[in-house]
Amino acid sequence: MTATDGRDPDLTKELDATLRARRDLGEEYDAALVESFLEKIDRRIDGAVERRVRRVLAEERMTAARESRSPRSTDSFGERFGFGIVSLVLAIPLSAIGGGVGRLPGLLVAWAGIVGVNIVQAARSHPGLFARARRPGGDEDTWKD
Repeated sequence: MTATDGRDPDLTKELDATLRARRDLGEEYDAALVESFLEKIDRRIDGAVERRVRRVLAEERMTAARESRSPRSTDSFGERFGFGIVSLVLAIPLSAIGGGVGRLPGLLVAWAGIVGVNIVQAARSHPGLFARARRPGGDEDTWKD
């Protein structure tokens, strides 16, 4: 038996040592030798299972961490509220500049930009918000009531 045939070389050595001990000690120690060898195998299996479980848990944590950083999962009430407040605060000087320089058309352009930015933010936060809903068996171009 070699390490290249898929067997654990340490366990192979342990088995060889157990078999040599059986030859040296005799058959009356068979049960104790087998029990000792099985305990070593149990420890190896437990260690392998623990490593595998730790790896799977670490992968799940990494996946959860990546998902929590994605733009759609960071949507919170505080973020939406803050964006709305900042948008309204900036609307005041933008309205003054647009109305002062371009009169009514300038004011309309300023507010079109403010509304556009808020629509984009809402669409990013809620991807299905502006999607058309299709009626079963109905016209595809109608809005859901």
